Amino acid sequence: MDRKGGQKRKTRKKLRKPLNRKGKISLTDYLRKYKEGDKVVLLPEPSVNKGMPFRRFFGKSATIKSKIGQCYEVVVRDNNKEKTIVVHPVHLKKSG
Repeated sequence: MDRKGGQKRKTRKKLRKPLNRKGKISLTDYLRKYKEGDKVVLLPEPSVNKGMPFRRFFGKSATIKSKIGQCYEVVVRDNNKEKTIVVHPVHLKKSG
């Protein structure tokens, strides 16, 4: 039986907070609103597992497509393809 690991394998460094960011999450980040067409950056919040993007997309810029419940549907360019992923607003930061 070969156990290679799950979705979060090899993310020890990526899912670590800097010392100055440790502690509770601000409610403004948790409840932040975005409009269609807004440019955002996918920056994961390690303490919230809900709606976290796959590690390949960490740090990528994206565009908001629509809202699904509490989360947002986001379009990301991966090589030459456009991919749509669902991300919680905690993991999004407005760019520009």
